[in-house]
Amino acid sequence: MSDSSMRLQLLLPSCVMTQAEDVLRIVAETSAGSLGLLPNRLDCTAIIVPGILLFETQDGEETVLAVDRGVLVKAGREVRISVRRAIRGRQLDQLRQAVEQEFRTLNADEQQLQNVMVKLETGFMHRFSEFQHDSSRR
Repeated sequence: MSDSSMRLQLLLPSCVMTQAEDVLRIVAETSAGSLGLLPNRLDCTAIIVPGILLFETQDGEETVLAVDRGVLVKAGREVRISVRRAIRGRQLDQLRQAVEQEFRTLNADEQQLQNVMVKLETGFMHRFSEFQHDSSRR
């Protein structure tokens, strides 16, 4: 790694998704807007919001990822980004399609989870009201 580049790690809860050496620039969406990182930028931390993460390496390769919420930490030439989910794409339109498909799947899963939670809460409330009713008879 040269003095004019950075080392990037993109971390997911279950694995290291990406490790890149010789990164020239990184652009991420944060809670304060778009953030650009160059190798000589001061150390910083930022909250990542769902959006596009882009980085370019010295060989001219540009990588685009859709990322979920997370945290970015730059310390010296090391940049670590930890997010809940990420999807890699070669081009923005491919990435858009992949994200749409992922969100459809997540929405269906979340709907099922919500239905289960409603049933659990309803059962709990029913048993609790029976308990209160039985307690008041004593």
